[in-house]
Order: sequence, then C-alpha cells, then structure tokens
Amino acid sequence: MTHAPGPMHASIELHGTLGAGKTSLVRHLLRALGVTGRIKSPSYAVLESYQLPAGEVSHFDFYRFNDPREWEDAGFREIFTAPGLKLSEWPEKAAGMLPTPTLAIHLEAQDDQSRRVRVEACTPEGQVLLDGLKGLST
Repeated sequence: MTHAPGPMHASIELHGTLGAGKTSLVRHLLRALGVTGRIKSPSYAVLESYQLPAGEVSHFDFYRFNDPREWEDAGFREIFTAPGLKLSEWPEKAAGMLPTPTLAIHLEAQDDQSRRVRVEACTPEGQVLLDGLKGLST
C-alpha cells in the first residue's frame, strides 16, 4: 500500500550495536515531532505507539526476537501497511519479514563518545526525504 510521501508516512530502520544511540535518536525525533511526557523504550513491550496530530508513530525494538516469524505472529504486518511513521530498532532480528524501509540509519559509537551516522535511502520516497535533509544542513 502506498501512502503520501513525507516523514510521517515513512519506515525507518535504525542499525547499530548496543549503546550506539538508536533509542536516543528516536527519543529526540519523537520530541521534535511533538511527543510530550515520558518516552519509553520498547525493549520489553516490542512496540510503543504515539498519536500525534500529523499521524501515528510506531516505535519497534526487535532486539528480543529469536525468530523473524515472531514479527508476523505479533500482527505487525497490519501496522506496517497502515499510514504512519514506523521506527524499527534491531530490524535484522525481523529479517525477511519487514517491508523495504524508506530510510536506513546506521549509527556507530566512536571512541570519543561521538557517533558516526550514515543515512541510506532505500526507496524513491526515501531519496526525496534524504535530499530534503541534505537541504536542511546548507
């Protein structure tokens, strides 16, 4: 199912080792989108959802998955085909089940406590979003 392009209808995968900053990045993004109150990590619940005026945001953490089929069993296919922003930590734990992401963000902790970040567009819509991000930094 195709939705209107834009960040609120994207699927973003976050890749990186433990401590790379995936959850911190999501928290900052959610704050920027207008989420107030406590932002919980979905490490145990696997999914935390937020309803915003612009649409729903679903934050997934697949770290505890032992089998990618757990994604299907949990009923997440419906969420991924519905409108809204999907943020997925540890997507490799649901390999083969997740649809192609709009963007993939790769985080790598550096020795000086900074982070190296690489953002990859995985779809034409992702390229539009990435080009828009590049325009913000100039």
